[in-house]
Amino acid sequence: MRTHQASRNAVLVCQGRAAAHRRVVPDRFSDPTAMTMLRDDERVPVDQVRAGTPPQGAGQRIDFEMVRASAEVMVPRTIAIDDAVRARLAPRLVILGAGLDGRAWRMAELAEVSTCTNSITRPPSRTSASARLGCSRSPSHCATCPSTSPATGSTALAAAGHQRSVPSTWVWEGVVPYLSKADVTATVAVLADQSAPGSCLIVNYQTPAPSALLGRLVARTMAALARRPSPWRSERRLSSWTPNAMRDLLTRHGFASGGDDDLLTLAEQLPMPVRQRRSLRNGRVATAST
Repeated sequence: MRTHQASRNAVLVCQGRAAAHRRVVPDRFSDPTAMTMLRDDERVPVDQVRAGTPPQGAGQRIDFEMVRASAEVMVPRTIAIDDAVRARLAPRLVILGAGLDGRAWRMAELAEVSTCTNSITRPPSRTSASARLGCSRSPSHCATCPSTSPATGSTALAAAGHQRSVPSTWVWEGVVPYLSKADVTATVAVLADQSAPGSCLIVNYQTPAPSALLGRLVARTMAALARRPSPWRSERRLSSWTPNAMRDLLTRHGFASGGDDDLLTLAEQLPMPVRQRRSLRNGRVATAST
């Protein structure tokens, strides 16, 4: 793996945010950090989506469609999580498995908040946003914790200066589907143990859906035929949760369940076109507090 090589899925998510930046729901969605985190070749399909000019080649067209679909999913997901962070802003923000998440740079509300990224449950192929942006651009309030397993997550958080007595906002986005149910459960236990009263957990997860599995198989096949890398080649989806199961998991570990919305409902509340109805319907953002 090259230095600072991000997973294909992390790049696709970042490409989706870059494609939607001030273009889809511009009064609600903006991510000026996304494009700066992409390599030159990764920006090509983003520019094509932003210009609305599909390329002619089969491989390039697949890249174009994947970025366009990612943009549609990322807008309601990002808005929902950003709004939840603002509504429940705590002295410390911990971004779990941050990948190429630019929140520590782009959200003005976090300027006075101690922020920790990439702390636990990060897939080993992911890299940090600060590595892509360059250490010189890392905000002074942002610390990068080592990547560890849920079993050693408490140790990693303590080493990064996390204080159990200080309320935290935990953002767990784009990670749960790639963890086994046992690892998800173990991580929630760590977060509960490390959460002071007044803490909040914001979790993005996927619901069970045979159509989603079929869609991924079709996408992999098309990518293989076009000789394009699949975003899910090295990151298999290992778990999905019904809203009831997620609520039960969180409450069992001491979190009081808050809102839990599917991305389709959130997208339909925004002035944006909706094409990826299945993908949006299967994705959810839930909040819970201590």
